[in-house]
Amino acid sequence: MNATPRRPGVMHPRLPLPEASDGDDLEDFLAWLREAIPQVAHYGIHSPAWDATTLHWQVALDANLNDKGTGFGGALAAETTLLGWCWTTLWLRARGRAQDVVIAEGQQRFLAPVTTDYHMQCFPLEADGIARLEASLAEKGRGRITRPARLLRRHALHGSPGQLRGTQVIPCRKGKSLAKQHLAR
Repeated sequence: MNATPRRPGVMHPRLPLPEASDGDDLEDFLAWLREAIPQVAHYGIHSPAWDATTLHWQVALDANLNDKGTGFGGALAAETTLLGWCWTTLWLRARGRAQDVVIAEGQQRFLAPVTTDYHMQCFPLEADGIARLEASLAEKGRGRITRPARLLRRHALHGSPGQLRGTQVIPCRKGKSLAKQHLAR
Protein backbone atom coordinates (compact mmCIF):
# COMPACT_ATOMS: atom_id res chain seq x y z
CA MET A 1 0.00 0.00 0.00
CA ASN A 2 1.18 3.51 -0.72
CA ALA A 3 0.98 5.92 2.16
CA THR A 4 -0.74 8.92 0.64
CA PRO A 5 -1.21 11.99 2.82
CA ARG A 6 -4.89 12.43 3.63
CA ARG A 7 -6.65 15.75 3.10
CA PRO A 8 -10.08 16.84 4.35
CA GLY A 9 -12.80 16.52 1.71
CA VAL A 10 -10.81 14.05 -0.41
CA MET A 11 -12.02 10.46 -0.42
CA HIS A 12 -9.40 7.75 0.00
CA PRO A 13 -9.43 5.28 -2.92
CA ARG A 14 -11.55 2.21 -2.30
CA LEU A 15 -9.88 -1.15 -1.94
CA PRO A 16 -10.68 -3.29 -5.01
CA LEU A 17 -13.43 -5.82 -4.33
CA PRO A 18 -12.23 -9.35 -3.58
CA GLU A 19 -12.67 -12.17 -6.07
CA ALA A 20 -16.10 -13.80 -5.83
CA SER A 21 -16.48 -16.03 -2.75
CA ASP A 22 -12.86 -15.48 -1.63
CA GLY A 23 -13.64 -12.63 0.74
CA ASP A 24 -11.07 -10.06 1.76
CA ASP A 25 -7.57 -10.85 2.92
CA LEU A 26 -8.04 -9.33 6.37
CA GLU A 27 -4.40 -8.26 6.77
CA ASP A 28 -4.61 -6.38 3.43
CA PHE A 29 -7.90 -4.84 4.53
CA LEU A 30 -6.33 -3.73 7.84
CA ALA A 31 -3.36 -2.20 5.97
CA TRP A 32 -5.77 -0.31 3.69
CA LEU A 33 -7.80 0.78 6.74
CA ARG A 34 -4.68 2.25 8.39
CA GLU A 35 -4.16 4.42 5.31
CA ALA A 36 -7.82 5.33 4.79
CA ILE A 37 -8.34 6.26 8.46
CA PRO A 38 -4.90 7.33 9.76
CA GLN A 39 -5.97 7.18 13.41
CA VAL A 40 -6.35 3.38 13.09
CA ALA A 41 -2.56 2.96 12.84
CA HIS A 42 -2.29 4.07 16.48
CA TYR A 43 -4.82 1.64 18.00
CA GLY A 44 -2.63 -1.47 18.23
CA ILE A 45 -5.17 -3.61 16.32
CA HIS A 46 -3.83 -6.90 14.97
CA SER A 47 -4.79 -10.48 14.07
CA PRO A 48 -8.19 -9.85 12.44
CA ALA A 49 -10.33 -12.95 11.85
CA TRP A 50 -13.75 -13.62 10.33
CA ASP A 51 -15.71 -16.55 11.76
CA ALA A 52 -19.07 -17.14 10.01
CA THR A 53 -20.93 -13.98 11.13
CA THR A 54 -18.43 -12.70 13.72
CA LEU A 55 -15.47 -10.38 13.12
CA HIS A 56 -12.68 -10.57 15.72
CA TRP A 57 -9.43 -8.73 16.34
CA GLN A 58 -6.80 -8.44 19.04
CA VAL A 59 -5.72 -5.11 20.50
CA ALA A 60 -2.57 -4.14 22.40
CA LEU A 61 -3.39 -2.27 25.61
CA ASP A 62 -0.16 -0.21 25.60
CA ALA A 63 -1.40 1.71 22.54
CA ASN A 64 -4.61 2.66 24.39
CA LEU A 65 -3.59 3.63 27.92
CA ASN A 66 -5.22 6.39 29.93
CA ASP A 67 -3.67 8.43 32.75
CA LYS A 68 -4.43 5.61 35.24
CA GLY A 69 -2.60 2.94 33.23
CA THR A 70 -5.79 1.16 32.12
CA GLY A 71 -7.67 1.21 28.82
CA PHE A 72 -8.75 4.70 27.73
CA GLY A 73 -12.55 4.63 27.30
CA GLY A 74 -12.44 6.92 24.28
CA ALA A 75 -10.06 4.60 22.44
CA LEU A 76 -12.09 1.52 23.42
CA ALA A 77 -15.29 3.18 22.18
CA ALA A 78 -13.63 4.19 18.91
CA GLU A 79 -12.26 0.67 18.39
CA THR A 80 -15.62 -1.02 18.96
CA THR A 81 -17.30 1.50 16.64
CA LEU A 82 -14.63 0.85 14.01
CA LEU A 83 -15.09 -2.91 14.41
CA GLY A 84 -18.82 -2.54 13.64
CA TRP A 85 -18.07 -0.37 10.60
CA CYS A 86 -15.54 -2.98 9.41
CA TRP A 87 -18.03 -5.82 9.94
CA THR A 88 -20.59 -4.08 7.75
CA THR A 89 -18.04 -3.05 5.12
CA LEU A 90 -16.50 -6.54 4.88
CA TRP A 91 -19.94 -8.17 4.76
CA LEU A 92 -20.93 -5.93 1.83
CA ARG A 93 -17.61 -6.47 0.04
CA ALA A 94 -17.96 -10.27 0.33
CA ARG A 95 -21.21 -9.86 -1.64
CA GLY A 96 -19.58 -7.74 -4.35
CA ARG A 97 -21.08 -4.49 -3.08
CA ALA A 98 -18.83 -1.40 -2.97
CA GLN A 99 -21.09 0.84 -0.88
CA ASP A 100 -20.46 3.49 1.74
CA VAL A 101 -21.15 2.57 5.36
CA VAL A 102 -22.07 5.26 7.88
CA ILE A 103 -22.13 4.99 11.65
CA ALA A 104 -25.63 6.10 12.60
CA GLU A 105 -25.50 5.59 16.35
CA GLY A 106 -23.50 3.93 19.06
CA GLN A 107 -23.74 3.32 22.76
CA GLN A 108 -20.97 2.09 25.06
CA ARG A 109 -21.06 0.59 28.50
CA PHE A 110 -17.87 -0.06 30.44
CA LEU A 111 -18.25 -2.62 33.19
CA ALA A 112 -14.67 -2.92 34.48
CA PRO A 113 -11.22 -1.43 33.83
CA VAL A 114 -9.22 -2.99 31.00
CA THR A 115 -5.81 -3.93 32.37
CA THR A 116 -4.39 -6.33 29.74
CA ASP A 117 -4.29 -6.71 25.97
CA TYR A 118 -7.79 -7.50 24.76
CA HIS A 119 -9.91 -9.18 22.12
CA MET A 120 -12.92 -7.61 20.41
CA GLN A 121 -15.74 -9.30 18.53
CA CYS A 122 -18.70 -8.03 16.52
CA PHE A 123 -21.78 -9.87 15.23
CA PRO A 124 -25.41 -9.12 14.26
CA LEU A 125 -27.69 -8.26 17.19
CA GLU A 126 -30.83 -10.00 15.92
CA ALA A 127 -30.94 -13.50 14.48
CA ASP A 128 -32.70 -12.20 11.36
CA GLY A 129 -30.58 -9.01 11.08
CA ILE A 130 -28.59 -10.24 8.10
CA ALA A 131 -31.71 -11.47 6.28
CA ARG A 132 -33.45 -8.12 6.83
CA LEU A 133 -30.36 -6.23 5.60
CA GLU A 134 -30.16 -8.43 2.48
CA ALA A 135 -33.87 -7.85 1.74
CA SER A 136 -33.54 -4.10 2.17
CA LEU A 137 -30.48 -3.94 -0.07
CA ALA A 138 -32.26 -5.99 -2.75
CA GLU A 139 -35.40 -3.85 -2.59
CA LYS A 140 -34.04 -0.34 -1.97
CA GLY A 141 -30.28 -0.56 -2.55
CA ARG A 142 -29.70 0.64 1.02
CA GLY A 143 -30.26 -0.64 4.53
CA ARG A 144 -29.18 -0.74 8.16
CA ILE A 145 -28.02 -3.28 10.69
CA THR A 146 -27.62 -3.09 14.45
CA ARG A 147 -24.84 -5.13 15.94
CA PRO A 148 -23.09 -5.34 19.26
CA ALA A 149 -19.36 -5.41 19.79
CA ARG A 150 -17.82 -6.98 22.86
CA LEU A 151 -14.50 -6.26 24.41
CA LEU A 152 -13.02 -9.32 26.11
CA ARG A 153 -9.98 -9.65 28.31
CA ARG A 154 -7.32 -11.94 26.95
CA HIS A 155 -7.91 -14.22 29.94
CA ALA A 156 -11.66 -13.73 30.39
CA LEU A 157 -12.23 -14.97 33.94
CA HIS A 158 -14.55 -12.15 34.93
CA GLY A 159 -16.66 -11.60 31.81
CA SER A 160 -16.64 -8.71 29.39
CA PRO A 161 -15.30 -5.35 30.63
CA GLY A 162 -17.08 -3.47 27.85
CA GLN A 163 -19.95 -3.63 25.39
CA LEU A 164 -21.11 -1.47 22.52
CA ARG A 165 -24.28 -1.50 20.53
CA GLY A 166 -24.19 0.35 17.27
CA THR A 167 -26.10 0.78 14.05
CA GLN A 168 -24.44 1.05 10.67
CA VAL A 169 -26.33 2.41 7.71
CA ILE A 170 -25.71 1.79 4.01
CA PRO A 171 -27.28 5.06 2.80
CA CYS A 172 -26.72 4.92 -0.97
CA ARG A 173 -27.32 2.55 -3.79
CA LYS A 174 -24.45 0.40 -5.02
CA GLY A 175 -21.91 2.41 -7.01
CA LYS A 176 -22.90 5.80 -5.56
CA SER A 177 -20.60 7.58 -3.14
CA LEU A 178 -22.01 9.36 -0.14
CA ALA A 179 -19.06 11.76 -0.10
CA LYS A 180 -19.55 12.70 -3.75
CA GLN A 181 -23.27 13.30 -3.16
CA HIS A 182 -22.51 15.49 -0.14
CA LEU A 183 -19.79 17.50 -1.90
CA ALA A 184 -22.10 18.07 -4.90
CA ARG A 185 -24.61 19.95 -2.70
